[in-house]
Amino acid sequence: MPTSRSRKSGAESPGAGSAGVARWPAWALGALVALAILLIALPASLFGALLPPGAVARDFSGSVWHGSVGRLSVNGREAGALEWRVHPAALLRLTLSADLHWVQGAFEARGTAALDRQALSLGQVTGGGPLESLQSLGIPPGWHGTASLHIDHLRAVFAARGPQLQSADGQIQVDRLSGATFAGGADLGGFTLSLPAGAIDADGKGSANLTDIGGPVALQAQIQFSLPERRGIASGTVAARPDASQSLRAEIDQLARFRPRDPRGRVPFDLELSL
Repeated sequence: MPTSRSRKSGAESPGAGSAGVARWPAWALGALVALAILLIALPASLFGALLPPGAVARDFSGSVWHGSVGRLSVNGREAGALEWRVHPAALLRLTLSADLHWVQGAFEARGTAALDRQALSLGQVTGGGPLESLQSLGIPPGWHGTASLHIDHLRAVFAARGPQLQSADGQIQVDRLSGATFAGGADLGGFTLSLPAGAIDADGKGSANLTDIGGPVALQAQIQFSLPERRGIASGTVAARPDASQSLRAEIDQLARFRPRDPRGRVPFDLELSL
């Protein structure tokens, strides 16, 4: 009896395997092979036609499948170099999907991207480096620190004035932050900017949380912002910890002249931001 059951089981296996192959008909497999050959043969420079308004790429190398751009600029600002590796199967769904590696000076990040005619979506973006490498993208000269990225999702739609952020969630952390023109260049410690899921609405308005992660400054704030208007307001409290430098204490005491300290000794503040 055990022998007969074994033969029956073996007879059923080919049928199960054939059903699995049926899910991928010969024409689909052939299309994937042809697509892979095409992507390998076409030059990377063809990606220049897919860039959104305001973006310019130079110094292409490699192929559409696996290529790179040596120099990127966005709205006239230098934006580093980019390497990609395409996922061919995504093209069957009329979308472009790829693994990305972006480098700007000593700052680098990796993640996945999906591109269609309406928007660019990024996922699982991780990386980091010194803030000084991002001056061409808006970091003021004289500010120093090491940033790290952990972005779970980001989506930017294409608009007449360039890509417009529509949704994002994740964290940006900065350690050993200092500014040459603030508190005599004293170390301010580390901070985390958090964007929870749903923090940005379809109109580009949203909020983020800013908190310290230890160091000489105790900080808690919420940032309300409008991306189309390129402005925001940070509201919260700040205080000096025992290890704060004298110059840093003097800056916080200056704030206390305009807003009295709360029962915990923290100074409330409201700060307008330009984005």
